[in-house]
Amino acid sequence: MSVLTLLLAGPLQSWGATARFARRTTESAPTKSGVIGLLAAAKGIGRGDDEQLKPLAALRFGVRIDQPGTRLRDFQTARHLVTGDSMPLSERFYLADAVFVAAVEGDRDLLKGLYAALKEPVYMPFLGRRSCPPAQPVDIRVHGHGDLIQALTAEPWQASAWYRRRHRDDTVVKLPVLLEAPGARDTDVQRDQPLSFADGCRRHVLRTVVHRTVTVSNPSATPRHDPFAALGEESA
Repeated sequence: MSVLTLLLAGPLQSWGATARFARRTTESAPTKSGVIGLLAAAKGIGRGDDEQLKPLAALRFGVRIDQPGTRLRDFQTARHLVTGDSMPLSERFYLADAVFVAAVEGDRDLLKGLYAALKEPVYMPFLGRRSCPPAQPVDIRVHGHGDLIQALTAEPWQASAWYRRRHRDDTVVKLPVLLEAPGARDTDVQRDQPLSFADGCRRHVLRTVVHRTVTVSNPSATPRHDPFAALGEESA
């Protein structure tokens, strides 16, 4: 199997697995449906084209939390275009200054085609909602061999420089990873396995997720100077 890794970073992101009336929440990490939707948009797959969606939805999904960001709540108002009446006040939740590395595992040729599409997308990618553009290109690379956990371990830490400096005393950091793992034990479930993106008939089912951690190096590490280290060496 091969793995395609993606960089999901921007001022705002919003990865909603559920929407209740005027309340639009966000998960703490990108959802599978959101990332598959991003890939489908890059390929130019229509919302109602469930057949072309199937190979993408069958990809195994994982995400690494490089920088968790801060949850924000926004209130939005609107007026009816015809009557001018005020619409109900709505709540929208976002993640600010978050950075993730997402990965999909599957057939090498399919992933190479998706990688090429991300470089010249038919529809521009966004981070969960159209109001959340990425801060930089989302494509990273295709890993020719290995699985999700190997690819997410191999990718360098993508957090912002200011965030890495907060951990400058650590030469390595442990990052949370969420992995799709059908049939595994100690799992959670999330309703973000896409079946259809058709307008008015979007369908998702449950999938199983396991929580893991990976260890990566910190390029901003500057271990503290120990003024007594030299004395210790002399006394030895």
